[in-house]
Amino acid sequence: MEILADAGYQGLGAQTGRRVVTPPHRKFKKNAPEWYEEMHERQRKAHSSRRIRVEHGIAHLKNWRALARHHGRREHMTDIIQAVAGLHSHQQTATLSGDGQM
Repeated sequence: MEILADAGYQGLGAQTGRRVVTPPHRKFKKNAPEWYEEMHERQRKAHSSRRIRVEHGIAHLKNWRALARHHGRREHMTDIIQAVAGLHSHQQTATLSGDGQM
């Protein structure tokens, strides 16, 4: 399984057998060759375009108050996420069928 992560998790790929994929690390901080800048930007955009779906999913889940301000025990988080996912699925089904009730 491949896990798409943001730049904050760089280095984790080496520890997990390359299962965690992060944006490319910059090898040149100053005076980078033009070809390197173009290549780096293409790789960064490709990673970002794949990861945007994950970011939108996380942002949508955070709209639910139970997840946005979760201060409870971590072992209960799985149950809360499953409940929110079920409610969201029901909400979308109701919206698609034209039924305004929930």
